[in-house]
Amino acid sequence: MSSPRSQSEDLEDQHTDPYFDAEEDDLNEDDDPDYDEDEEDEQDEDDFTHDMFEEDDDFHDAEESHYPMRFFVQVESGGDEGQGGEASEEATAERSVVERRVINLIANVGRRAGLVSQRELLNLLRGRNLGMFLHGDEDDDNDENWQRLRRRRPLDPNRFPKVPSEKGRELMNSGTFGANEVSSPLKRKKELARRILNRELGIGDRSYRRMNQSVIAQSMIPRSDADMIINYDDNVYSGQFSADGNFFYACVKDFRVRMYDTSNPYNWRHYKTVAFPFGSWTLTDASLSPDNKWLAYTSIQSNVCLAPTDPNDTGDPYTLSLSEHGSRRAAWRDSFGIWSIRFSGDGRELVAGTNANSIIVYDIESRRVLHHIEGHEDDVNAVCFADKSSPHILYSGSDDTTIKVWDRRSMGDGREAGAFVGHIEGLTYMDSKDDGRYLLSNGKDQSMKLWDLKMMYTSAQFREKNPRQHTPYSDFDYRWSKFDDNDWFPHPDDNSVVTFRGHRVLRTLIRCHFSPPNSTNSRYVYSGSHDGKVYVWNMDATPAAVIDVKETTSKKKSLPRVYRQYRHRHDLTGWNTIVRDASWHPTAPFIAGTVTLHGYNEGHADEGDPEMGTAYDEKLHKISGRDGDEDDDDNE
Repeated sequence: MSSPRSQSEDLEDQHTDPYFDAEEDDLNEDDDPDYDEDEEDEQDEDDFTHDMFEEDDDFHDAEESHYPMRFFVQVESGGDEGQGGEASEEATAERSVVERRVINLIANVGRRAGLVSQRELLNLLRGRNLGMFLHGDEDDDNDENWQRLRRRRPLDPNRFPKVPSEKGRELMNSGTFGANEVSSPLKRKKELARRILNRELGIGDRSYRRMNQSVIAQSMIPRSDADMIINYDDNVYSGQFSADGNFFYACVKDFRVRMYDTSNPYNWRHYKTVAFPFGSWTLTDASLSPDNKWLAYTSIQSNVCLAPTDPNDTGDPYTLSLSEHGSRRAAWRDSFGIWSIRFSGDGRELVAGTNANSIIVYDIESRRVLHHIEGHEDDVNAVCFADKSSPHILYSGSDDTTIKVWDRRSMGDGREAGAFVGHIEGLTYMDSKDDGRYLLSNGKDQSMKLWDLKMMYTSAQFREKNPRQHTPYSDFDYRWSKFDDNDWFPHPDDNSVVTFRGHRVLRTLIRCHFSPPNSTNSRYVYSGSHDGKVYVWNMDATPAAVIDVKETTSKKKSLPRVYRQYRHRHDLTGWNTIVRDASWHPTAPFIAGTVTLHGYNEGHADEGDPEMGTAYDEKLHKISGRDGDEDDDDNE
């Protein structure tokens, strides 16, 4: 067993050459002062995980597990068989070197745990045409596990959800999710112009005018061309408009939340920044109270900060401890990190999802934990209430692939009221339509699902079906790997209504939402994506639009001056961004993709001022645009 090691030593190890040779180490097991096989490893697991990955990861949503592994290594020759001579000798020599390095590398991992990360080892094996199969147990005859690892599952070419979805089409025709347009020979732009003219002239009866306004609203989907780009020095993990659209908040990795006055959606104004004292790694989530007076925001610890949104209130935020009297565990384990936080519909309670597999209900006025329930088998990454006007029904989504439904009035026995099953990997986010019925979820299986509360399994049905038996290997490490569609299969007990695919849920907890009722007539659902885009779908799973945030932010005129100068001098062309969250303005045709503002525009012509794509800093000071910066950069 490895001995305790300092964080500085861990950081050195994470940059270790992946081809490190054991014989190059001057110390052996007997001489190494840090090695003691009898000494207990006391290093904090969370700190080890954070230190290990701090350099290259945008965000670590869950701790990485370290299981006993066995390696089956096969080295293939790099040359063709028929070449012989020098090519054969060169291939043999290269193979010998690779074999020696792999053997020494694995020996070091066994001798001193933590010398290299699992990701470095995987990259080495993949980069050298080495076959590796990992086993979590000692049963060599476990065919199911073997087939999972070798990906030899018989694949049904028709296993993916049908598009368009028949159930989704029924919802679109029901009127719950927008209005259906009457077919017209006019082109889309002319049709929209005619409808706006009819609205202004008051043509038609009351029913027609209401339907006409709904169709106008849902026709104005924002485009990829950004009206404004806000640049931050750290990653932005969430950002949302308030329910009335009067302000927008952005949670940034530097433990600060920026608040903006968006009462005029065409002219934003920064008015306040609040901090999370002594946060851990990053801010994870935030939630506005129903009256928009308070913002609750969290980090990977058991405290919640509560800050007033009033610009005139400059006091420090309140700190609420959700671990105090909230856990039945021993004191040394009475700590956890919070992934998700939400206000109840009446604003009196907070509900949180934690990395202790638990859901916490906290009373703000009395400052005490009402319920702390370990209701899942893995991290609870998302929580939300079913109805914004009621505090009773809430949902929790977990890395154990399930969604559970809880009734606040009967949570005392620790048993869920019902469950949703259908994802085959962990959940990253959930959003309620706030009507007490429909729910939306994002999953690491690269799918988004729509659920109907009327179709949930009861607690008895959930236990009888035991749906976890179908997903015993739901351990996809979305932080480093790319999801293989060969691993996707429809869950046998899936009780979702519609499944949406096409986006990428990688690297971080990507979020999804229903489009707002006023500005879009509740017509769409949308999600951020690892590829730097916002995907918008109709309810029948057909794509409605794709907003390319990466493309619009990579334009030279939209980049900060410092980056443009650096890129020009060093001939750099790379630019990347991940859209972790997006927010559709409740009353105007705008989508904020955490760092960009996209509005509806019929053409690409830019006649206004400021210029489209103008970049600003976090306090909305202009840092690019029509100011001659580009000419200055080119002349340097």
